[in-house]
Amino acid sequence: MSVELISANHAAALAATLAGRANRTARGFCSGVYPITPTTECMEYLCGQEIEKGKVVRVDSEHSAMGVCIGASSAGARSFTATSSNGLAYMLENCVAAASYRLPIVMAVSNRTLGPPWNIWADHGDSLLLRDLGWLQFYCADNQEVFDTVLCAFKLAEDPRVLMPAVSCMDGFILSHTMAQVEIPGQELVDRFLPTTKVPHRLNKSAHTLGQLEIPQQAVAHRTQHHQAMSAAVQVYAEVQDSFEEIFGRRVADPVVAYHADDADTLIVSMGTIGATAERVVDQLREQGQRVGSIRVRMFRPMPENDLRKYFAGTKRIAVLDRNISLGYGGVLWGEIRGFSDPDAIVQGYMVGVAGGDVRREHIINLLADLQQCKAETAPKIVEVA
Repeated sequence: MSVELISANHAAALAATLAGRANRTARGFCSGVYPITPTTECMEYLCGQEIEKGKVVRVDSEHSAMGVCIGASSAGARSFTATSSNGLAYMLENCVAAASYRLPIVMAVSNRTLGPPWNIWADHGDSLLLRDLGWLQFYCADNQEVFDTVLCAFKLAEDPRVLMPAVSCMDGFILSHTMAQVEIPGQELVDRFLPTTKVPHRLNKSAHTLGQLEIPQQAVAHRTQHHQAMSAAVQVYAEVQDSFEEIFGRRVADPVVAYHADDADTLIVSMGTIGATAERVVDQLREQGQRVGSIRVRMFRPMPENDLRKYFAGTKRIAVLDRNISLGYGGVLWGEIRGFSDPDAIVQGYMVGVAGGDVRREHIINLLADLQQCKAETAPKIVEVA
């Protein structure tokens, strides 16, 4: 076990490298890559690694990058890619295929605003394009979490009870280009943690089809199976956590990360790096005697509904901070979780940090002051930050 000072982009690539090497006794590793800011250095780092029985394929587009991953995973290899923003939008057709084929591909996304007009700063709108497509989704708050999540994503995605692609998200530049100390396990430990990849429906010498035309009844059956597997992934992830702790000596973060939430009468709910700022706000307001807590939703798909209901029980005011906007509706996270609270709770949505605005403690404190004035839930509010 070593500690290295690396960016979150490098952390994701290093985790993928170790995972790729861990499959050297099976069908190996393959990655399709195409550069895009702010994810490019993740791919550059991966291209510089030596992976036994592995290959990183430089292609002509993001669409092709996911195509390579589909081909590799269909052949039974462990597969990884990375992208961002319009790159993810361009590969979206193949993301649908990867999920529908139930292929355990892992992808790292450095969240960036979709354009045009072009904007290279953090916004969750890109990865949320995958919301309804059958991809496991995780949102990370620091570099260590990015590394851990990529490793865990392989184990979760490849579990026979799950078998679907997974995405590990990091806020663009805020994490992707920030250097931090990351604990890196040795290859022998990663080999113990990750079993060799087994894709039961992989293409081989036996005659069968993948992605054939299907009638409505077959399509419904496949969607039902996919939905059931997605729902089961919460419990499978708990087993992944147990295995991670047993082998690496520390526990990977829960699907919902709570901070002083047990006795809170007001909760701040967020995803990604805003959660770290929210925790500092909680510290500040607790010193003033206010019973404020924070909830960071780390696993967005499947939605950890039971955990959220547990923390929301008895809470009267909930501020949901979305680094995204569903035009004409509001924040995506707000829309998804507002039904999990007590019937008389005020669940107010705030779209903050959209298109990369810097979300500071004073911004969150002002939002909480606004929440205290609310007599009932109002339409979600777009908050402009510098």
